[in-house]
Amino acid sequence: MKKQSIILISCDHFEEEVTESIIQDITREFHYPVVYEKKDFDISAFYYPGRRQYDANSILKVVSEMKFPGSFKKIALIKVDLFIPILTYIFGQAILNGDTGIVSPYRLRNELYGLEKNNTILNERLKKVVIHEIGHMFGLIHCQNPVCVMRSSTYVEDIDQKKQNLCSSCRTKIGLD
Repeated sequence: MKKQSIILISCDHFEEEVTESIIQDITREFHYPVVYEKKDFDISAFYYPGRRQYDANSILKVVSEMKFPGSFKKIALIKVDLFIPILTYIFGQAILNGDTGIVSPYRLRNELYGLEKNNTILNERLKKVVIHEIGHMFGLIHCQNPVCVMRSSTYVEDIDQKKQNLCSSCRTKIGLD
């Protein structure tokens, strides 16, 4: 029997080397095959002009309704500024113990903070957020280990301080050790 897949959905243009690197890291961390899909959908209805951001809850709902044969988890990459009502912005969001997540590199960019553009740092941050959100889909809550990828991140500096991996405690909780 074929093992179910994690689907990485690109809702915007991402360079192939970026998506390939994310796929390798997801596979390494969770031991599931990853299938890459490109999917266009109109998110304009989820734009809030007063905030100049997009409602992550509404986008998450649309992605959750997408069907892919053989998949049991799906995570969408989308390049817009995301928010949820209780937070000014978010890097990503997932349904705890669910099958859907979304991640945006928008707030992960150095130039947003007055720093020089650095695609290497951006891509490392993006991979950490993707793995973090998939961890939530596997039922993991925020970890207290300061370098675990499941540690809560309010700022990009928090992401930079974490490793790209689950700690041994988080790995054990989801049956990876």
